[in-house]
Amino acid sequence: MPTAERRRAAVLGSPIAHSLSPVLHRTAYAALGLADWSYDRFEIDEAALPGFVGDLDDSWAGLSLTMPLKRAIIPLLDEVGETAASVEAVNTVVFRADGSRYGDNTDIPGMLAALRERGVEKVDSAAILGAGATASSALAALARISSGPVTAYVRSEARAAEMRAWGERLAVDVRTADWDDAVRAFDAPLVVATTPAGTTDALAEAVPGAPGTLFDVLYDPWPTALAAAWSDRGAQVVGGLDLLVHQAVLQVQQMTGVPEAPLAAMRAAGESALAAR
Repeated sequence: MPTAERRRAAVLGSPIAHSLSPVLHRTAYAALGLADWSYDRFEIDEAALPGFVGDLDDSWAGLSLTMPLKRAIIPLLDEVGETAASVEAVNTVVFRADGSRYGDNTDIPGMLAALRERGVEKVDSAAILGAGATASSALAALARISSGPVTAYVRSEARAAEMRAWGERLAVDVRTADWDDAVRAFDAPLVVATTPAGTTDALAEAVPGAPGTLFDVLYDPWPTALAAAWSDRGAQVVGGLDLLVHQAVLQVQQMTGVPEAPLAAMRAAGESALAAR
């Protein structure tokens, strides 16, 4: 693990100003005594990505990728890990000592770690709200913990077809239903909301009296109307910050080579940053 030379990392995406990744990674570096490490953010779209990556020198240790770059980065890599390849989405790039670029996906194990932390390790069925890129990662995570079907609630037949195709690829029994029936998702023991801010607000009043676990991947604004309603029923909620912290822990470990990153300190820093907004 390099400690006596300047090492750099950053998160790339568009938009990127809202990202908490710099707060989390910098907190980890401070706790680990990596005084010569820095972590920044850069507003980069798909068109600018090849040039940015091509100009990086050997001081760079890694990159975090957010939308819309998780698939655009793949052609620029020398190797893609099995987890990232399974969903065709890379959120982590590690620059190896030999100069090669390795792509991984820490969102999927991050989701599993966030659920495991709350005692959710196996379910007999699940539901997903939405069908975008995050939904495919959620499906990959559910493939490892759900023994039964996963129902995706979507807005179009095209999206439904995409989710069924992902189900076949990931060996998950995926069933699809129209978004108009999304309240039926609340009967599942685990509901994963992967939609943009505001999309599920109208569903909040329909949360039943004793729902299962909600995993809402948003962290800003927080709580969402759905998460607040869920908590009001006394039910368990896993939030986007939980996911963000767990996937960042894995990124820090991969980029720096440390065996364990400071989860508690990173979470506390993220909570403080959100509270200050």
